Amino acid sequence: MIDISNRKIIDIRDKKVTVIGLGLSGVAAAKLANHMGACVFGSDPSSEFQVSDNALYLLHHHIASETGLHSEKIYDADLWIISPGVPKDANIVIKAREKGIPIVGEIEFASWYTDSPIIAVTGSNGKTTTVHILSEMCQSEDIQSLMGGNMGIPFSERVLEEIKNPNSKLVYILEISSFQMEFVHHFCPKIALYTNISPDHLDRHGTMDEYVNMKLKMVKNMGKNEFIVFNTDDPQLQLAVKGHEAQFVPFSIMRPEMTYSLDSNHLNTLSGKQLIAINDISLPGKHNLSNMLGAATASHLMGISDDHISHVMRTFTGVEHRLENVATVKGVEYINDSKATNLDSVMVAIESLNKPVVLILGGRNKGADFRLLLPHIKSSHVRDIISYGEAGEHILAAIGDAVRSVQVTDLNSAVRMAQSLAAPGDIVLLSPGCASFDRFSNFEKRGEFFKSLIMEMTNT
Repeated sequence: MIDISNRKIIDIRDKKVTVIGLGLSGVAAAKLANHMGACVFGSDPSSEFQVSDNALYLLHHHIASETGLHSEKIYDADLWIISPGVPKDANIVIKAREKGIPIVGEIEFASWYTDSPIIAVTGSNGKTTTVHILSEMCQSEDIQSLMGGNMGIPFSERVLEEIKNPNSKLVYILEISSFQMEFVHHFCPKIALYTNISPDHLDRHGTMDEYVNMKLKMVKNMGKNEFIVFNTDDPQLQLAVKGHEAQFVPFSIMRPEMTYSLDSNHLNTLSGKQLIAINDISLPGKHNLSNMLGAATASHLMGISDDHISHVMRTFTGVEHRLENVATVKGVEYINDSKATNLDSVMVAIESLNKPVVLILGGRNKGADFRLLLPHIKSSHVRDIISYGEAGEHILAAIGDAVRSVQVTDLNSAVRMAQSLAAPGDIVLLSPGCASFDRFSNFEKRGEFFKSLIMEMTNT
């Protein structure tokens, strides 16, 4: 077995490495492990086309794999690299531990092979937007940022690129999910940025305490030379980050004496200098203002100038699948918010709109209680709700007669129903509040499908 107790001396050359899961991160980890001299074997129980295609791709790189099952061969290993989709209480994980096989996640594994600084962004909401803002802010003569992690670009892929083409200016901006922190040992970012904490993924983690504990594993190896940047407007988050050795750097849209503070009209620096007028920030919404402040605070710690930070605030207009305006068809505005996979994201979405809304909810429930939406629906412009997918019946029962609501089978039917219910001047909002996995492999595929349906309408 490989001794992973000391990151600096981990050598996998000629060792047997099993990669569990052949999605994007698994393929990238397999290639990195292969490059580092390991004998790699990949395994995925799925027989879906994409998984089989990935297995064929690995074969072209002389990496053997199996699909459609986990055979006993997976236990003939000195190390496992495990997909974030596999929970720590899975039977194969329990058996591997009984055999003494060390198990790491893809983020942990990739971090062994780079010494470039890492800014790791996590939270229940706003991660992807904050990562994109940070990536644009962290560009200067001395810094070249690269995004990776949970937003669709595996960290292993980026690290392999760096190994092949070294770059002393690199800073990694990683989106980190709670799943990716289940198997960490040495992962240690220079800056850990927490956007917020709210109930999410309780179907996986079981309790809110366990979910928070997974989020906090991101900072367990940080010391006095690292920074925890956190949203001090979130009382649960403020409590959660206490007791760690790293330096605390809060941000807030309500409190003064922060790195950047807000008055009625401007964002100001700690010295009192005006950074930017609120009306000049391109991305609307209070939640996005908070994301901007978090990104700006982390960028400031990296030595980025206030002028460049304010420039990005003026020019950054948003991320695909997050409150994305798709098209206006016959006077009805269609908005793709497929990234909203939990209720907090839905609440943010509906509270940011000021026209009548036909809201599409559905997919695979992650343990959320949709009754929590009721006060927000009643105080918003939501007029109709269409539920669909595995969670459709549960959503309909939770919403009751708070607004006019209807259940359909799938997203295609939901969009057709929304089209019939909406009138000119209305908004049709896809903000599912659920995972996509009952029908789609990820929220991006769901958002792309939604947009394709809207594009069909514009052509008819």
